[in-house]
Amino acid sequence: MPVMTNSQGLIVRTWSATADTEGAGNYCRYFTGTLLPGLRNLDGFGGAYLLRRDLDESGTVELTAHTFWDSPAAIRAFAGADITVAIVEPEAQAMLLDFDRTATHRSVAADAWG
Repeated sequence: MPVMTNSQGLIVRTWSATADTEGAGNYCRYFTGTLLPGLRNLDGFGGAYLLRRDLDESGTVELTAHTFWDSPAAIRAFAGADITVAIVEPEAQAMLLDFDRTATHRSVAADAWG
């Protein structure tokens, strides 16, 4: 039976990029080894997912990052005054074919795990 969790009120920040197969693997390692440790030090950061979708036979991959935040103020501590601007460090940019210059934000209405 699904278990409801207490995530209502969280804000999900979503950002997407494309990469070739090698770049996608490199970005995943960057996400887990560099980005997440830094985010975990920020007040109001609640967690993250990095999703991957193979787009075609040539090896193009879509990556979508979902980060979870307690408040817009917590997002501003990470992203700056304009929270719609995507934060993509040059090191990460070098791994990607293209990336969104903006991030979107949605509130969690309901969730279930299990």
